[in-house]
Amino acid sequence: MRENKVNEKMLEDLFTIIASIENVDDCKALFGDMCTTREIEKMAQRIAAARLLIEGKTYNQIIEQTDISSATLSRVSNALQYGKGYKKFLK
Repeated sequence: MRENKVNEKMLEDLFTIIASIENVDDCKALFGDMCTTREIEKMAQRIAAARLLIEGKTYNQIIEQTDISSATLSRVSNALQYGKGYKKFLK
């Protein structure tokens, strides 16, 4: 089994860099370098699903509109209920 070498300092560095982004173009550039197109699309899909949940759409409507999996949609829903991020940024 491979040992996970990611540590708290690495994670703090990642979040500090993300927090320092000043505009959408810089954000696109950084995420374009760090992530695959598919990873970025999946994150965008989760944001869209969270917005639709906030609007009161049903799971079936959200799946139809976003093509998100029911398992991922469930995780987004749980994060909306118990997390802090979606609530703060998707007003």
